[in-house]
Amino acid sequence: MADLSTLARPYAKAAFELARDEGRYAQWSAALAALAATVSAPELDALIGHPALRKADLANALGRALLPDLGEQGTSLVRLLVDNGRVRAAPHIAEQFEALRAEAESRVDVQITTAAAVSGAEQEKLADAIGRRLSREVVVSWNTDESLVAGAVIRAGDLVIDGSVRGELEKLKTALAA
Repeated sequence: MADLSTLARPYAKAAFELARDEGRYAQWSAALAALAATVSAPELDALIGHPALRKADLANALGRALLPDLGEQGTSLVRLLVDNGRVRAAPHIAEQFEALRAEAESRVDVQITTAAAVSGAEQEKLADAIGRRLSREVVVSWNTDESLVAGAVIRAGDLVIDGSVRGELEKLKTALAA
């Protein structure tokens, strides 16, 4: 069987196109996140695919409970996922939808990990610099990790900038071992 992320791609793309055409990114994001969280819950895992539970009943319950703001389109998506045995792909669909949305909105999620806490003014300066460098609006989440010794590690999608002392020491160690 194909990887769930591969199976999720056409569903995420279809949901994204519906959201884009209607200008309803936020509603679709919230609904897909709720669906993903629900199907990932251990309590529901036993129900998915249970022979005593009809697919139509599962689809209707999930659609009505989780996607009421999306109306018939949301219910149709859930029904399609259940009928095709793809409901477990919902977390991947939500993740891929968010990637498509971020691209359409010229936005990137950035994770910055520093060795010590950074002041609000410095956070703002760094976020602005990253936004200019990537030519996108950035949404930054901040973390601290004392094991970095000093500096920071910046992650934006596939881009990783390691400006930490720990990273530099690892590079030096590798160079000396060669």
